[in-house]
Amino acid sequence: MSTKIALVGNPNCGKTTLFNELTGSNQFVGNWPGVTVEKKEGKIKGQKDVTVVDLPGIYSLSPYTPEEVIARNFLINERPDAILNIIDGTSLERSLFLTTQLTELGVPVVVAINMMDVVLKNGGYINTSRLAKELGCKVVEISALKGQGITQAAEVAIDAVSGAKTVPLHCFSGGVEHTLAHIEEAVLHGLPQEQQRFFAVKLFERDKLITEVLQLTADQISHIDDDIKRREAALEDDGESIITAERYKYIDSIIKDCIKIKSIGSQSVSDKIDKIVTNRWLALPIFALIMFIVYFISVSTVGAAATDWANDGLFGEGWSFFGMWIPGVPALLGGVLEFVNCAEWLKSLILDGVLSGVGAVLGFVPQMIILFIFLAFLEGCGYMARISFIMDRVFRRFGLSGKSFIPILIGTGCGVPGIMASRTIENDRDRKITIMTTTFIPCSAKLPIIALIAGALFGGAAWVAPSAYFVGIAAIICSGVILKKTKLFSNETSPFVMELPAYHIPTFKNVVRSTWERGWSFIKKAGTVVLLGTIFIWVSSNFGFDENGFGMVDMTDSILARLGSFIAPLFAPLGWGGWQASIAALTGLIAKENVVSTLGILFGFSEVSENGNQIWGALSVDFSMISAYSFLLFNLLCAPCFAAMGAIRREMNNAGWFWIAVGYQCGFAYIVSLCVYQLGELISVGVFGVGTAVALLLIAGFVFMILRRPIKIEN
Repeated sequence: MSTKIALVGNPNCGKTTLFNELTGSNQFVGNWPGVTVEKKEGKIKGQKDVTVVDLPGIYSLSPYTPEEVIARNFLINERPDAILNIIDGTSLERSLFLTTQLTELGVPVVVAINMMDVVLKNGGYINTSRLAKELGCKVVEISALKGQGITQAAEVAIDAVSGAKTVPLHCFSGGVEHTLAHIEEAVLHGLPQEQQRFFAVKLFERDKLITEVLQLTADQISHIDDDIKRREAALEDDGESIITAERYKYIDSIIKDCIKIKSIGSQSVSDKIDKIVTNRWLALPIFALIMFIVYFISVSTVGAAATDWANDGLFGEGWSFFGMWIPGVPALLGGVLEFVNCAEWLKSLILDGVLSGVGAVLGFVPQMIILFIFLAFLEGCGYMARISFIMDRVFRRFGLSGKSFIPILIGTGCGVPGIMASRTIENDRDRKITIMTTTFIPCSAKLPIIALIAGALFGGAAWVAPSAYFVGIAAIICSGVILKKTKLFSNETSPFVMELPAYHIPTFKNVVRSTWERGWSFIKKAGTVVLLGTIFIWVSSNFGFDENGFGMVDMTDSILARLGSFIAPLFAPLGWGGWQASIAALTGLIAKENVVSTLGILFGFSEVSENGNQIWGALSVDFSMISAYSFLLFNLLCAPCFAAMGAIRREMNNAGWFWIAVGYQCGFAYIVSLCVYQLGELISVGVFGVGTAVALLLIAGFVFMILRRPIKIEN
């Protein structure tokens, strides 16, 4: 019979790191039934009959977010064989608040104190044997980051399955205990003895979800409500606040006996660093500098050199290796196709279609890998959590919740999980705004577009890539301000609460794992969605109608050229009215990588000049610097790929809201690109026309929306 162990803990407690260490590659990722919250399960390495379930991070069993509801429902309804509760040793008081609730469930509980290496380094000491005695459950010390104590924690949890159920040893004040006993006797006597304590406490807290689960009658509710009201009146507080205060009173009593701090009042290393990086005046400049360095190295210097090798060497003419010339993939593959006497149309499909399109995308993998390494390090060391805290100050000033920045950070990897992460925002209107704007931030699929424009039209200028990142943030903030001042979205901003983990050096294994997962996801998309897209682009750009009927024609007479020519006037005010660029923007709605692969096919990036360099200059025929930046902004800000649009549809759970979101994204992208191009032309060339006048009117309207007073709406 399979054993099921639930991993439970606060956000940022190291739970996911522990899960990865325990299960390795034996993981199964899906969604919880009926919702889009990610569900992770895995088999413990060497224990095929033991399943570990990684529950969403929660602070309490009194749920407010969908994740918290799912975690509690699993613990109540599924009743795992044991609970492995991960708590942060550097913030024991806050972590034990959840622990005291878990011990009331009537399930064997094992507490794993994480980050013990940091505790010891800071001169602290935790008496685990005394803590175990106070809590009534096993307590082990671990360091998930360094892989210490993990096997022992798993073994103790497995052993606990066959042991006695955990019985809570903490007691509340006499009056509260009397009321809880009365609730158990009045309405809970039919439940198993070990579960009555948990449900009694939740009924005392007036937990509506628990009341619905128990299906209490009106008479039963009235009977216990009178007793609860008397206790609330005596203590002059509501039931939930009374229980919270009682828990912390108990936690304070055991903290004094179980924890010894070497230097009370002294600052930790993390505190000293945070005095600088979260400083009110220095935080944003430091953040801007860090992101500039990350993109400068990833896109403009080291990453650019690696991508040049991939494009000019691997997917180009070839490269020299210790004096030996190694031909590139096109030459090698072309030779093979010639040898087997391949048909010309099939040869063109493979070389000019698949290789040009997919190769144009894969050529940017080196830049992305370097960027992913940086992001994995920043996330692993704890700095990214600080960014959410820092940006809360900025977002709150503009009426947005700091929680909105968490989906944005996740969205730098992929828009789909970024959109799904918006579920942590309790306020429905704030959540909808976040869903609509999260994909404004450049994700990994947009990085090839940024690198292409920066390299081909701006000579690899270092400012292009960071500017795209900050334009995305500016678009989110401005959109939040404008949308908040409409009837659809006007409301009070929800509060922001987030734990800041201690700084630490991430392990090599975790950085590699994170980089590999992101990089491999991108490569898989290039081999599936992008591959299919390139085949479609090649076929539609090589076939069409002429005087001889339907067949292979010149590209300018193809089906794709006619479609592009039809929609090109729509984009002419943005400065890129050529049919090739218009088609590239359209195919980007399928997958953003298709923008580069489409341009690769239509501009012949697989061809090489006499000196072996790709003909990037072909883009300058359709683009000036200003129109190129306009093209870049449109593709960064317009509706995301089909997969992300599907996530928007699921999270909105309403077709009308979905079309509002997609319409807003496309409209906002069009307006921004129009204003950038028209004003750019006015400043650089002195051209003033109808488009310029429209751009100035749009900017005036934009400023008006930013400065106008918010609309007061009663919730």
